[in-house]
Amino acid sequence: MSNTVVCRKYQQELEAMARPPYPGPKGLKIFETVSKKAWMEWLGLQTMLINEKQLNVLDPSTKVFLDEQLEKFLSNEQIEKIEGYVPPEK
Repeated sequence: MSNTVVCRKYQQELEAMARPPYPGPKGLKIFETVSKKAWMEWLGLQTMLINEKQLNVLDPSTKVFLDEQLEKFLSNEQIEKIEGYVPPEK
């Protein structure tokens, strides 16, 4: 198995994740199309969304919301604003 993937977020070949992040077809699709770099960025953003919006991860509507935000993130669209967050200067 290749240790690189053509990342759908960055449109370039980057380091792949070690294994699918979820079981089943959804996890396999993410594993095959999302780089480790993009996935780690998403996990950080997801954590901020959960904390800042005080989301209940056991609520099914939270899963729907986070799935929508993940899709936007991977498609380079604007995700939901995280109140109080100021991105670092590049």
